[in-house]
Amino acid sequence: MNIMTQYFKIYDQDISNFSQDGCVVLRGVFKEWVRILQEGVEKLIINPSPRERSYKPEDGSSPFFQDLCNWQRIKEFEDFVFNSCVGEISAQLMNSKSSIFFHDHVLVKEPGSSIVTPWHQDQPYYCTSGLQTVSFWIPLDFVPKHISLQCIAGSHLWGKIHKPKRFDGSDLFENDDSEEVPDIDNNKEKYKILSWQMEPGDAVAFNFRTLHGASANSGQLSRRRVFSARVVGDDAIFVDRKGKGSPPFDHLNLKTGDKLSGEDFPLIFK
Repeated sequence: MNIMTQYFKIYDQDISNFSQDGCVVLRGVFKEWVRILQEGVEKLIINPSPRERSYKPEDGSSPFFQDLCNWQRIKEFEDFVFNSCVGEISAQLMNSKSSIFFHDHVLVKEPGSSIVTPWHQDQPYYCTSGLQTVSFWIPLDFVPKHISLQCIAGSHLWGKIHKPKRFDGSDLFENDDSEEVPDIDNNKEKYKILSWQMEPGDAVAFNFRTLHGASANSGQLSRRRVFSARVVGDDAIFVDRKGKGSPPFDHLNLKTGDKLSGEDFPLIFK
């Protein structure tokens, strides 16, 4: 293990697309890490953390497994965080001098799962704020376009933080008067929706404020395993979500406005 990713060139057009659309696809960027991350995912499914959240559809279809913040106990994830090019690429996309690892997130939709990931932004769930952010959605299996991640181009520039919801549709925070996510599914002609067929080791990089979602894995014969890496830049600060964010990070001794720092948030590029 403990491999180093070969140099991956980020082009000016990639940076421009990320800046303007809030998302960009990077072909083959983490292909050397697919097997290692697959091994880490299987270890995690066998031994999930207390933060594991699997959703079992009421229709009896296959579950949707999720777990967060496991790089400190899953060696394969730790190797990726510190030995891949994720930090350097993040800094380029974010136009940041540094990259801080925020957290990892594993998402596994088993064949036939009817769970739909609704349209949402990541930013309001997180205990951090800033404009220099990037999340990498890295499939470890082939993903057809119709069940791949979908992003609303330019939504990170709307200047809005939409109300965060749980998968059951309830509000994450009480007395939250934030604006609801617009009804995208019934007004798709109003939006530029970007989505791609994905090979293992490709990645979609998107801003925390970019609206995104994903279809169910129903009708598919294969799993859809995804490793997601979340990274922040120079302007990242801590925001106290009172332990109700996702992930909660309720053990931190930081105050709103503090720089994001500590052993949970390692510096991975400078």
